[in-house]
Amino acid sequence: MSTMNNLDYRSNNAAIAKKKIAKVLQYVVAIIITIIVAFPIYWMLISSVKSQDEILLSIPTLWPREWHFENYVNVFAKANFGKYYINTIIMTAGILISEILTGILGAYGFSIGKFKGQNVLFLIVLGALMIPIQVTFIPIYIMFAKWGLTNTFLGLILPNTVSPYYIFMLRQTFLSVDNSYIEAARVDGMGRLGVIFKILVPMCKSTIVTITLVTFTTGWNSYFWPKIIAKDQPRVLTVGLAHLKNTFAGQATMNNHEIMAGAVMAVLPVIILFFIFQKYMLTGYSKAAMK
Repeated sequence: MSTMNNLDYRSNNAAIAKKKIAKVLQYVVAIIITIIVAFPIYWMLISSVKSQDEILLSIPTLWPREWHFENYVNVFAKANFGKYYINTIIMTAGILISEILTGILGAYGFSIGKFKGQNVLFLIVLGALMIPIQVTFIPIYIMFAKWGLTNTFLGLILPNTVSPYYIFMLRQTFLSVDNSYIEAARVDGMGRLGVIFKILVPMCKSTIVTITLVTFTTGWNSYFWPKIIAKDQPRVLTVGLAHLKNTFAGQATMNNHEIMAGAVMAVLPVIILFFIFQKYMLTGYSKAAMK
C-alpha cells in the first residue's frame, strides 16, 4: 500500500514539475518575442535623440550619451512636418468616415436586409478581397488623371471609401444580434436608419471600435497610393518621411537622427491608440469570428 502511495506521490510531483517547466518556458518565449517586437521601436526612439556621429559609431550605444531633443524641432522647421500632419489627418479622417459608413450600411444590407441576388453580390464583395491594389492602381490612376484628381485630397480618399473586409466583419457581427431586438424596434415604428444606428451599432460597439482603429492605422500608414496619386501636394507623413532625406540635401553629413525623429512622430499616434483601445480590438475580432 505504501508503495502505491509513493508512486502516486511521485507522479503528482512529476506532473506539477512539468506544469512549472511549461509555464517557465511560456514566459521565456513571451519575453523573447516581446524583445524582438519592441526592440526596433526602442532603437528608433533612442536614435531620435542621438547625434548623427553617435548613430554612426562602430559599436552601437543602447543609451544616448547626450540628449538631442532639437532633432524634433529641426524636423518641423526644415521639413514642414506640421503640414504633413494636417494632410494626413484630413486624408485619414475622410477614409475613416467613408469606410465606416459604407461598411455599416453594406453589412446591414447583406445581413438583415432581404433582396434578390443577395448572396451573389456578397460573394462578389468577398472576391474583391483577393485583388491587391497593385493590380488595380494603374486603371484607377489613369481614370483619376483624366478626372483631374491627381494631387488632391479627393484623389487620396476616393479609392478607399469602401472596404470589403469591414463589410464582411460587420455582417458577421450583425448576424449574431438576436432578431427579437430588431423586431421590437420595428414594432415601435423605428425605421431602417434607426435600427442600424440605435440598435445594431451600440450592440456591436466593440467591432465598430475595432474597424475604426484598423481603418485609422491603415489610412495613417498608407504609402503606396499617396506616393502615386499625390507626388507633390498634398504630401502625407509617410511620403514626407521618405522625402525627408532629400530635404537636407547638400549638407556635409547625413541626417539619420532627424529621420528617426520624424519616424517617431509619424508612428506615435498609432501606438498610443493601440495601447488605449487594444481590448476592444481583441473583443471585436473574436465576436466577428464567432458567427
